[in-house]
Amino acid sequence: MDGRLSQSKWYEAWFSANTRVGVVAVFVLCVLLGGLAGALIGWVGPLYAFGGILAIAAALIMLRSTQAGLTATIAIICLLPFAAIPLPIGFSPTFLDLCLIALYLVWLLRLARRRQQDFIATPVGLPLLVFIVLAVAAFIAGLAHAHLTAQVLRRFAEVLMALALFYLVVNTVRTQKQLTWVVKVIILAGFLAAFIGVVLYYLPQDVTVRLLSTLGRFNYPTGADVIQYVEDNPDLPMRATSTSVNPNVLGGLLILVTSVSVAQLFAPKPVLPRWALLVMVAFMGLCLYLTYSRGSLAGLAVGLVAIGLARYRKLLLLLGLVAIVALFLPQTQAYIAHFIEGIRGEDLATQMRFGEYKDAFTLISRYPWLGVGFAGTPDIDLYIGVSSVYLLIAEQMGLVGLAAFLLVVVVALASLWRAWRGMTQKDREPILLGFSAGILGILVGGFFDHYFVNLDFPHSVAMFWIFVGLAVASARLAKAPSGQALASARS
Repeated sequence: MDGRLSQSKWYEAWFSANTRVGVVAVFVLCVLLGGLAGALIGWVGPLYAFGGILAIAAALIMLRSTQAGLTATIAIICLLPFAAIPLPIGFSPTFLDLCLIALYLVWLLRLARRRQQDFIATPVGLPLLVFIVLAVAAFIAGLAHAHLTAQVLRRFAEVLMALALFYLVVNTVRTQKQLTWVVKVIILAGFLAAFIGVVLYYLPQDVTVRLLSTLGRFNYPTGADVIQYVEDNPDLPMRATSTSVNPNVLGGLLILVTSVSVAQLFAPKPVLPRWALLVMVAFMGLCLYLTYSRGSLAGLAVGLVAIGLARYRKLLLLLGLVAIVALFLPQTQAYIAHFIEGIRGEDLATQMRFGEYKDAFTLISRYPWLGVGFAGTPDIDLYIGVSSVYLLIAEQMGLVGLAAFLLVVVVALASLWRAWRGMTQKDREPILLGFSAGILGILVGGFFDHYFVNLDFPHSVAMFWIFVGLAVASARLAKAPSGQALASARS
């Protein structure tokens, strides 16, 4: 009896939930984790080990909800869009790849476990599916005359995941609280990208080169080439790039984030303090100016004018005042001259664009229906690549693919227009206007740039379709009763 009692007491002492057992458990856990951390540091070094630990922690958080995954995806797109895992594992998946895989995995698990009972297609869903199917068809047809490489296949898969983000967003952002959170993330991440771009621009160039070259560990470019100039001429002004490598890519991102931020700046009840929004918008505007991206500036101007015409007349006055000051400010004269040269077609960059347009029309005239695909062209005198979203789609997917893309755009804009005209929750209007203006700005900027449909910039493609999804989600929420979700779905 005493033996059984003593055995019971021993068992309780070591395995019951008391303080001593907790201390022992924590000690054992610390030893194990310390050993693993030490082994990792010895294997790959302290920097990569620390980054790996942070990545594991971030992955665990992302696997808890689609909201966390969407937050991480937006942050990566804005701040480290080209960063790749620096470990020699045969290939280098980007941070964005891992975010998207985790995001889709969590969403599919939710569907499999029936935590989401329905699927929201929206009017945009069907034409977008047609566009995706046509892209796959053009890709396969193009392999008849072009050699498929692992890089092209991987990039195409990334773009398909980016396109499908529309469905994920409209099915997971279902409450006003979730939408407001994403808006805050977009504004803050966009501000950080702009802030980094401005700081790097005004630092001494050798310091900027050293700082940007530290990203070489994550497959970023290094050396003097990280500095970009107008027309690639060091005698002309430097262009801001932040961590986006290309100033035009940064300009496109700033169209989106600035549109949302400005709409909140004029909102009756902004999602962030108005003084903070004012500072953030100022940095975004300055950074866009420093990119010298004329197409992005024109796109943002159109988007902001649309917001002003739709609701906030004071914004029109502010835009007019900024334009007048810019016309007479000595510091802006070089920029204005550069802009006018572009309109007249006098500068080298614009003349090169005209050459690209001519070659693009030649390619499209030879292969008008399904294009030439994404891997290469059948003719040695032709190439894939033109500084226009619409011409690039026509090159790769033909006029049929371009018509499908335009149908998606028209249906999306029509849905947003109807939602704005019939919205019942006026306090939700600024978010809808911000997303709509960002999309409109990209469509205008798309006449002069190609990054939002280019295989080499999957993060830009992803951000555009995230915005389309959020715009449609905000339109649906604008018509829903206050505090009501679109459907029963926990994230």
